[in-house]
Amino acid sequence: MRRHLHMTGAAEAPLRAALSALRTRLDVPVSFPAEVLAEAESAVRSPRLPDHDATGIPFFTIDPPTSLDLDQAMHLARREGGGFRVHYAIADVAAFVTPGGALDAEAHRRVQTLYFPDEKVPLHPPQLSEGAASLLPGQSAPALLWRIDLDAEGRAVTADVRRALVRSRAKLDYAGAQRQIDDGTAEEPLALLGDIGRLREALEIERGGISLNVPEQEIVEREGTYVLEYRAPLPADAWNAQISLLTGMAAADLMIEAGTGVLRTLPTAPDGAVARLHRSAKALHIEWPHHVSYAELVRSLDPHDARHAAFLQECTTLLRGAGYTAFRDGQLPTPLVHAAVADEYTHCTAPLRRLVDRYAGELCLAAVAGQSPPEWVTAALDALPKEMAEGSRRANTVERECLDLVEAALLRERVGEVFDAVVVDVKEHEPDVGTVVLEEPAVVARIEADGGELPLGERLRVRLTQADPGTSRVLFAPA
Repeated sequence: MRRHLHMTGAAEAPLRAALSALRTRLDVPVSFPAEVLAEAESAVRSPRLPDHDATGIPFFTIDPPTSLDLDQAMHLARREGGGFRVHYAIADVAAFVTPGGALDAEAHRRVQTLYFPDEKVPLHPPQLSEGAASLLPGQSAPALLWRIDLDAEGRAVTADVRRALVRSRAKLDYAGAQRQIDDGTAEEPLALLGDIGRLREALEIERGGISLNVPEQEIVEREGTYVLEYRAPLPADAWNAQISLLTGMAAADLMIEAGTGVLRTLPTAPDGAVARLHRSAKALHIEWPHHVSYAELVRSLDPHDARHAAFLQECTTLLRGAGYTAFRDGQLPTPLVHAAVADEYTHCTAPLRRLVDRYAGELCLAAVAGQSPPEWVTAALDALPKEMAEGSRRANTVERECLDLVEAALLRERVGEVFDAVVVDVKEHEPDVGTVVLEEPAVVARIEADGGELPLGERLRVRLTQADPGTSRVLFAPA
């Protein structure tokens, strides 16, 4: 099950040391070579700046409070005659990275930013990703400026993208943005995020798409120690994601029309996978009538409810077939759509953190201009899906290993204790092996019943039998 993990505060020394050792064991490229840093410094001094000046648009960003690698900034407005105008600025990494140079080669080696609980391993050197290329407030920066006009129902009417110089006015976080929208103090560009977000969510329902509001696990500092907690996403998280999805769908349409591009695709889930979810829903005592679709059911769930949260985690298994598909010369791929988005879609809004987005941006610029894409883009196109797949596998390994290590470290003094839990998964051919979600602390871990059959979906008292940070292993047994 794919989970998010964040750390607030400074980790205790043993945990930080263990995470450092994990980076070494996974051969994570933490430091940048000297030639890469030198090229980054040079790029900071002399970026390729665009001719168009859009610094008069009062953009804002919404990100976690401590984030400095800000890929996106937005400005939302009403259009005369009805509808909305979305201005969405995406950091222009190509203004700093020279194709074939040291920075470019290092980005292809790293593929994407890796997130550890205590720090991140960035795709680009910090002087770019958290400095000159980031859309930080009060800083003028080159960007790919999307302008997407929507009708009164939130449907995209027109979309274009061009290079422009932009300047964000405010750096908001999700909780603060949500609070301003809820209490009515938000200025119109922010208040419209709720309006447009809800309209886009309604359209997602109409086309059969689905967004999973999966609770995140967080390591939180409290009274001199560290605990694990669950965090359910806020509505503002989802509304912000809808703007990114809108842009990714517009970008896919541009590339498909031009005949050359790279898409984020996901095949329709096989019947067996959906049937397994039906069994999980039954075991978790979640009513799933035959006439209710998977998408409708998921939208009805409350991530604050332990049983619903467990089912949402199970639903992430349907996303495991997602990948990247490149095409050229009008030879469109199969599948063409992303099953969860229920439309054509691409990744193009996070170029500071993900390699493929820089290429998608260039392909869209060329499509709007009616020109052939740059040679350096088309030359890399065929290899990009494999590179991204390998980068995603590395990121998944980092996420899984970090979670196991942190849980083991935080539970190592509690071996033998009994906890309240819910059995959220049982291996199909090994009914005595499965996964439990603890109610407190926020731990998701393996359970072995030693020959007994685990009661899928039932609450269970479980005993911690192993918590070893050295092996990153946490194990429970029925109490």
